[in-house]
Order: sequence, then structure tokens, then C-alpha cells
Amino acid sequence: MAARAPPRKSQRPVIQRLYALLRDLHLYFGLFVSPFVLVFAVSVVFLVHAWLPKPGAAPAKRTVTDITLPADFESLKGPAQLAAAHAVLAHLGVQGEIGFVRQLPRERRFVFPVSVPGRETTVDLNVAQRTATLSTRTTGLWDATVYLHKMPGPHNVAIRGNAAFMRVWRWLADATVYLLLFVSLSGVYLWAVLKTERRIGLVLLAAGAATFGGLVYALV
Repeated sequence: MAARAPPRKSQRPVIQRLYALLRDLHLYFGLFVSPFVLVFAVSVVFLVHAWLPKPGAAPAKRTVTDITLPADFESLKGPAQLAAAHAVLAHLGVQGEIGFVRQLPRERRFVFPVSVPGRETTVDLNVAQRTATLSTRTTGLWDATVYLHKMPGPHNVAIRGNAAFMRVWRWLADATVYLLLFVSLSGVYLWAVLKTERRIGLVLLAAGAATFGGLVYALV
């Protein structure tokens, strides 16, 4: 097999500039994405072991009366119902992501949890009496990491991202994935250019591939 010819002198500055650019982007993107990776990594530990520190304080409850509701509130469905529910939340001074809406037609009540990382408020809305009972509990920092980990997922897709914060978080979660792909691929390129690190790099790549392959085989 013929040996590869060394790059021409005119090509070397281009390769060097590409290497320097990828090295800088690898560093800066890696630093930017590291807090998000930490959130996902820590929350995985709690998800796998199904353990979270229990919040110490009991839920705080309050009742709000004379709530203004749309005349057709009970017949609304889908996005229209969510929009009306958020209007009610604005009147109640509650912000966050609505997890689901449970309707109790016989009692003319609606129950829905409203969450932000670290806090959950359950709203019990009585349409007939135009009152709402709010039960707010602090879930804590560790539960907040689990909440952020699960929120970009597929559950309740029809109503996901109905709060501004979670719409932003969805974009950040996607950006974390794409930046991790870039950091991984650029890391492989930077490693391949360093001849002194090729042997140990090959060993680690082979070990990682063998581990992943073994897990896939065990699952199948």
C-alpha cells in the first residue's frame, strides 16, 4: 500500500487554522454546555435509584374567591383550554408549566398541577363557586434537576411547553445534545491529529465500543 504523501506547504496553514478553530470551539462549547451536562448527569442518579430528599415543609394552602372565568370554560378543549387556564393562573398570581388538566364534570371542578423547577402548585378550581384552592409545596433543588431532565421528554406532548420558561428550556436541551455531538466529534479529530496520543486513544475507543456493544447485546 502506497504511503500517504505529506500535505503540501500551501495546505498546512489551512490545516493549522482549522485545527486551531476546532480546538477553540471544542473548549468554549464544552465549557458552555458543561452546566447542562451536570444537570442531566446528577438527575440521572436520582432517576436510576428512585431516591430524592423529602421536602421538609408542609404544603401551603390558600383559597382565592371571585375568580373571573370565561363563560364557556367548561367546554373548552386542547390549546384553548390551556390558554384559559393560564389566564386564570395570571389572576391567581401563579406561574409555571401545567402538567395536565383533570376535569370533574359532576362537581364542576378542574384540578391541574402547575410546576416550576423546585416548586409545585396544585390548583383546585371550582367553576360553580368561582373559587380556587391552591396547595403549594417546595420540592427542592434535587427534584428540580429531575424535573428539568424529564420535561423535554415525550410525555403529555400535546400540552408540553405551555410555559415560557419550559419553551426556552426545550431549546437549551436540544442545544445540549447538538453541542455534545460537536464536542465529541471535534475531540476525535483533535485526538487523531496528536500522534503521541493515538495508541491510548484507540484503546479507550475500543473499550468504550466493546462496553456499548455488550450492553446492546444483553438487551437484545
